[in-house]
Amino acid sequence: MTARAPLWLAQPSRYAALPQARARVAVALLAVLLLASLLALVSPGPPPVQHTPEARADDQRDVMLYETIVQGVRGGGGYYAVTAQALRTGDYPMRPFVTFRLPTLAVVEAAFPPVAMIALLYVLVAGVGYAWYRRLDGVFNRRPPVLIALALLAAGLMAFVQSDLVTFHEIWGGLLIALSLALRREDRWIEAVAIGLIAMLIRETAALYVGVMALLALAEGRRREAIGWAATLGVLAIVVALHAQAVATVVRDTDPASPGWAGLLGFGFFVKTMQLSTALDLAPLWLAAPLVALALFGWSAWRSPLALRALATFVAYAALLALFGRTDTFYWGLMIAPMLLIGLAFAPDGLRDLIEAARSPQRKITVTRVTR
Repeated sequence: MTARAPLWLAQPSRYAALPQARARVAVALLAVLLLASLLALVSPGPPPVQHTPEARADDQRDVMLYETIVQGVRGGGGYYAVTAQALRTGDYPMRPFVTFRLPTLAVVEAAFPPVAMIALLYVLVAGVGYAWYRRLDGVFNRRPPVLIALALLAAGLMAFVQSDLVTFHEIWGGLLIALSLALRREDRWIEAVAIGLIAMLIRETAALYVGVMALLALAEGRRREAIGWAATLGVLAIVVALHAQAVATVVRDTDPASPGWAGLLGFGFFVKTMQLSTALDLAPLWLAAPLVALALFGWSAWRSPLALRALATFVAYAALLALFGRTDTFYWGLMIAPMLLIGLAFAPDGLRDLIEAARSPQRKITVTRVTR
């Protein structure tokens, strides 16, 4: 059976030539994914944001904590002493050491005026947008789908243009992961590795993305690239060890400990975090949840090494949130929010090709040679 011309993509989707049996399995898995996304309707979530001046202390408690730390360091205080005092004042847990963020972002922000950091944030957002515009060049067969993909990218960046979140570590970490992934190419990966390292030094949970990139490079036989990604993980390990030693000097035995991270809130919680972290927050959850599932499916449909890396990253963070997230750590979803919704632009081709492959068996044409 001759494959039909793509709808939006310049090349047929990953499902275009799928055998009927495998296509039907894929349809069943997609149905399970869509149904699983509706678990978000019963998943716990953070308290609703009230958006009033008098409620800012509750709505942005963590943001105000980081602002206090930056102000303390800017005033001449040592990062660890300032952070310990701020955590105690806010009645935050202080053990284990990972309750302290790495000092990178606070020290940098303390060295520059707030307006400079806000400008840098907007420059980084623009850089992410431009990098993905370049990366999507040639992926679609005409202009409108490109504009739709860029609009979906903008929808994922909604939270990242809020200047009052400039001290929030996941804002910078998510943007740097998105930039790193967009810049990574088979013949040019050093810049992506370097940006991944910066992301980890700001928010160590970016190590999940770097680990995915290292494993996929190794699986594809790209040993030098795999070593590059692994080397940055080694740098992070050294930094975290030094960080733990520094935290130990300011923490007391009487300081409160974290309740732990074994939230086990499930896939529905991941879906809800994606709604809260993107423009899908403007839509009702019953509509936003299946759109998150379709975005994941869309990434699986684009036949590209980049799509494979993006999808593996989403799956890794979905597992992190489902297994270890708590209702007050929903902001971990910001680490992948910028890129996720782009997958909706790949979904139409994937859905059309998958349904056709599941309905129609591959026709075999037998050529018989006739001798007269």
